[in-house]
Amino acid sequence: MARIPDAFIDELLARTDIVEVIAARVPLKRQGKEYAACCPFHDERTPSFTVSPQKQFYYCFGCGAHGTAISFLMEYDRLGFLDAVEELARRAGMEVPRETQQRNQDPELRDLYAALEAAAEFFRRQLAASPRARAYLEARGVGEAACGHFGLGYAPDGYSALKDALGTSERRMRLLERAGLFSRNDRGHVYDKFRDRLMFPIHDRRGRVIAFGGRVLDREVGPKYLNSPETPLFHKGRELYGLWQVRQLRSKIERLIVVEGYMDVIALFEHGIQDAVATLGTATTLDHAELLFRNAPDVYFCFDGDNAGRKAAWKAVESVLPRMRDGRQAFFLFLPEGEDPDSLVRHEGASGFEARLAQAVPLSQFFYDTLSEGIALSTLDGKARLAERARPLLARIPDGAFGDLMRQRLTELTGVGVRQPSPEPQPADRRPRRPAPPPAPKRSLVRAAITLLLQRPSLALELPLPLRLAALRQPGVPLLVELVELVHARPDITTGVLIEHFDGREESAALQKLASQSLPGDDQALRAEFLDSVAQLERMMVQQRIDELQDKQRTSGLDEADKAELRELLQARLAAR
Repeated sequence: MARIPDAFIDELLARTDIVEVIAARVPLKRQGKEYAACCPFHDERTPSFTVSPQKQFYYCFGCGAHGTAISFLMEYDRLGFLDAVEELARRAGMEVPRETQQRNQDPELRDLYAALEAAAEFFRRQLAASPRARAYLEARGVGEAACGHFGLGYAPDGYSALKDALGTSERRMRLLERAGLFSRNDRGHVYDKFRDRLMFPIHDRRGRVIAFGGRVLDREVGPKYLNSPETPLFHKGRELYGLWQVRQLRSKIERLIVVEGYMDVIALFEHGIQDAVATLGTATTLDHAELLFRNAPDVYFCFDGDNAGRKAAWKAVESVLPRMRDGRQAFFLFLPEGEDPDSLVRHEGASGFEARLAQAVPLSQFFYDTLSEGIALSTLDGKARLAERARPLLARIPDGAFGDLMRQRLTELTGVGVRQPSPEPQPADRRPRRPAPPPAPKRSLVRAAITLLLQRPSLALELPLPLRLAALRQPGVPLLVELVELVHARPDITTGVLIEHFDGREESAALQKLASQSLPGDDQALRAEFLDSVAQLERMMVQQRIDELQDKQRTSGLDEADKAELRELLQARLAAR
């Protein structure tokens, strides 16, 4: 498999602001020269996740998560390495080397994407050629701009339109079937899965078509909606219709509105509400909840007001609770009977729909209102029952202010969990205190040089190669030499890339901790400290070699070359004093 050239990665990261990338997904607060937040990769109450614009590096003191903007996108957005590189390259206006793109992709998956894109293009052409399908969209208030933005198409009637257009070879037929575009009957006959339907392509986070949803034009023919089956590219419990389109319109998303249908998303878009997404014919999952909150701090769930809608809302609650870290909010909007977002926004307009969103029920209220149904909270038995229902659900909430307030609300409703009076203060312990532990020993010169080099990799460029101190027999010197040589080979390398170079090696954990330290002083002071550490190490190397030659002189004697070297070293030592 081809590798992306190191020079390209270094330039890409040099042109990427890691703070901007992470702040679009995690609320960061400035702390001195760095930024901090609660770690997005594990649950915690106190922020231990730091981002350094100087080092272009993030590090969590709680769980050890660390890396560059590339590794953050891989972990947070669940992207592959090449996908993360391409995402950053797109933002930076750079193009990933074409040969690398082609050779790093799984050929089978690449061909699947190509087959689905070909099908999407076929459906778009068919929409343009179908007066009936265009008339249906016009009657629903869907204009050309929305059709283009969402890539809408039409699957013509008949059992072989797509197959005849695209499945000319056995291999293409196999690909289209694997992509979920064909069905097979009991006799093994293959035919088009989508027929006489308005087609909604479903995109992944990079904008590639991975599946389709199809809606009948005639309400009496077949199921109203038909979705692609699960495929190697498509897992409906992990994807949201319309999310890619929302992300194309704004870099920072303040809220997301979750609706049930494709047409709901498009109708809201037509009325100027351009932050709606839809689940794909399935209940809200944990993956959906995480994907929603990773893109927006506030999420509004819209459901029918009937019993089925409230059951669906409760499923969403169960999925959202484990994702409710501080700074996230969830709301529930229940629609009037017989209405959906599509019909409602057409009747009331965007202002009417926004007014309803403003009255949406917060998760905390819906949670306790639902659990309290059928319970007499005026009785001890009723309070005990509510506590019994709530406790296992509250245990799913990550540590933080929201979880504390939810438990506090349970206490207000039931009395369960009221703190006992504090015990009487005990007499002061008058026993002599143990002496304070001695201060930690000062870090070694090698450790100091490595720490400074990790903070400011460009300092290595001030040292000529080969390094004179390379011969010094002291722990850490080979690592210091390797770091200096690596920076010379890749002058634009950042702290994050330096650390990732050592992933999987025993030095990795120690380097992460050293890189995460905040060192006092400006650039000039750090440069002076680094060069002084290196100079001291070089003097130690000179003394080490003098000792070796003097030992040799006492035992076996020196030849002329050894004597000349010893004289030179003694003069160098004298000059350095």
